[in-house]
Amino acid sequence: MINKRADRAATASAAPCRVTVCRGCCCGDGAKIPGVDHAGQIPRLRAALGSAAPVRASECLDVCDQANVVVVQPSAAGRAAGGRPVWLGLVNDDDALDDIAAWIRAGGPGIAEPPGVLDLYAITVSRRVREGLEG
Repeated sequence: MINKRADRAATASAAPCRVTVCRGCCCGDGAKIPGVDHAGQIPRLRAALGSAAPVRASECLDVCDQANVVVVQPSAAGRAAGGRPVWLGLVNDDDALDDIAAWIRAGGPGIAEPPGVLDLYAITVSRRVREGLEG
């Protein structure tokens, strides 16, 4: 029994950041945001992150005016250090994806300071929207 508890604790402390990419009604829509390789964003992030963080697609995250939206949730260590999910909007170019991936590889929220340019992408969402993703 003690070994199972130790194993669970080790797994929890090693839990990586998680990345959620909105792919709802507006995010990922070439008609709304032309000239962006929407279909390539998720595979590009997955390739850039490797095993550093899983990347998942989500239905609409309800911040359509900020399409394309990416949410970076802290690792277990990042959350223990005070990191909270970071919502990024208007992520419509490869340079932004590269900056996001580099930050996550460096540790992400709570562990590493994001590149300054990501301040331009940071958005604040309502408590209802935040809780919908975190819940």
